[in-house]
Amino acid sequence: MKKIIIRILLVIILIVAIIAGIITYKGYTIYKNALDEISVADKVSEIQADENYTKIEDMPQFYLDAVVAVEDHRFYDHGAIDPIAIARAVWTNIKSFELREGGSTITQQLAKNIYFTQEKTALRKIAEIFMAFEIEKNCEKDEILELYVNTSYFGDGYYCVKEAANGYFDKEPIDMNEYESSMLAGIPNAPSVYAPTKNPDLASQRQRQVLERMVEYEYITEDKKNEIMNMKEEEDTIINNN
Repeated sequence: MKKIIIRILLVIILIVAIIAGIITYKGYTIYKNALDEISVADKVSEIQADENYTKIEDMPQFYLDAVVAVEDHRFYDHGAIDPIAIARAVWTNIKSFELREGGSTITQQLAKNIYFTQEKTALRKIAEIFMAFEIEKNCEKDEILELYVNTSYFGDGYYCVKEAANGYFDKEPIDMNEYESSMLAGIPNAPSVYAPTKNPDLASQRQRQVLERMVEYEYITEDKKNEIMNMKEEEDTIINNN
């Protein structure tokens, strides 16, 4: 009986390995086809040529810190993927019996933004990982972060940080204050949900999550978080008027 169970387990493992191999190969093919169509270097040049492209030095450091804190707090410490985040996401998904976390790094999200669709499939995820490694080979971390906020969707038809800062706050990105920066940092996670002109309460909840992450990772203090949230009434008036 024991031998039969072992054989069954080995067959199951073999089947899983074969399926994983097929998915990986197909994902690699999607990545390779996308890369053959346009290289990372050419894609980056194309994005940077846009009139609304904003260099990293023209954004508030607070905004950049907020993005890293909420999206990928180990961004500067890992490569294209973050094994710790992936393991945490897998464990969370197993416990909840649903796909709650993806463990994607900022580099993976950039790969998705510039090469692939937003559709959540295993094949796209594999292609995204391969492309993330390619991006990390071609770009420094600051450039990756810069490209990410210049290719993210912020809701209301705003497809980069400059459009979002202009549209929501009537400001250039560099002029955003801490309240505006923390609000904007949270929107790309779910633009249709967190756009402040559409769902102000949910946008505020997401902003609080951003600030709590900044406290957790020691970018700001708890007192500073509360001070920023207390700016709500004045800044909401600006958003609503826009």
